[in-house]
Amino acid sequence: MVAQLDSLYIKTRPHKAISRLLSYALFEGRPLTTKGQWINPIVLSLFSLEKRLPQLKKVEKPIFIIGTGRSGTTILGVVLSMHKDVGFLNEPKALWHSIYPEEDLVGSYSRGAARYRLGAEDVTEEISQTAHRLFGAYLTAVASKRVVDKYPELIFRLPFVLKIFPDAKFIFLVRNGWDTCSSIDRWSQRLGMEVEEETHDWWGVNNRKWNLLVDQLVATDPKLKEIAPEIKNCDRHADMAALEWIVTMEEGLRLMQQYPDIIHMLRYEDLVSSPESSLTKVLEFAELSSDRQFFDYACQTLSPPVEKKPFPLNPAIRPFFEETMNNLGYTVG
Repeated sequence: MVAQLDSLYIKTRPHKAISRLLSYALFEGRPLTTKGQWINPIVLSLFSLEKRLPQLKKVEKPIFIIGTGRSGTTILGVVLSMHKDVGFLNEPKALWHSIYPEEDLVGSYSRGAARYRLGAEDVTEEISQTAHRLFGAYLTAVASKRVVDKYPELIFRLPFVLKIFPDAKFIFLVRNGWDTCSSIDRWSQRLGMEVEEETHDWWGVNNRKWNLLVDQLVATDPKLKEIAPEIKNCDRHADMAALEWIVTMEEGLRLMQQYPDIIHMLRYEDLVSSPESSLTKVLEFAELSSDRQFFDYACQTLSPPVEKKPFPLNPAIRPFFEETMNNLGYTVG
């Protein structure tokens, strides 16, 4: 589906389909595992122009969906995009690359140095101004009051984002590790491709994202650093996904203790089994008004998927996986 649009979305609020198409065409860019990358130079050129314009609209209380990919972050963003006040950006990595070029973990827009973690000290006045101008241009283009930005890896960049947007709010979406990792495994094997002697899959160009994850996150983690040399050359997508899920979920749990007032933890299982009650809490947290059409769309769209069965894990990774499952209140199985 283009821009995550289907007939129900278009029927529920037709003007929202236009908003999604504008978001998809002019602000999100195309990662290397998708088609249509010819549009990236156009998108980046538009960003270059928007950087030089005065800020078109004030960016207030932006909402960021963080967590691990393939855990329901996209469907949550799509549902929130149906709210009358919201414009939704689905992993606008081209936009963030224009704000901070060394943030590209996958290699879609740059093959140079990249960093998983970004802190408040990395924000200059120019970077902050650029972010406000680009997000302000986006809100103007889609005629929305609030932006929802789904970019799971921003979980490792909260201080960076908060320095730019001090009033930001974050939805930390969590999902059973077996389900999340199974989904990543299937995604990478289904959509991975060979392009001019390069492998392009979930882990970026020739495992770029995986290598950055091991070198910058695992090797510096007090609990995980001892297994970094052992798992560095791991090539099973399920094991690699499990490690990404572990470091991401543990980061989220730490951040919730550090920033309890601006992070709302939402279980995917609760979202799909009880959409209205779960999303009522989300709207209250995000300071968004109640919206009947929004709730109706969510209840028609969301439904519980079939749970995935446990699978074999690398013995070095499994104890940490089980610990994280327990920390989140899931049954290991």
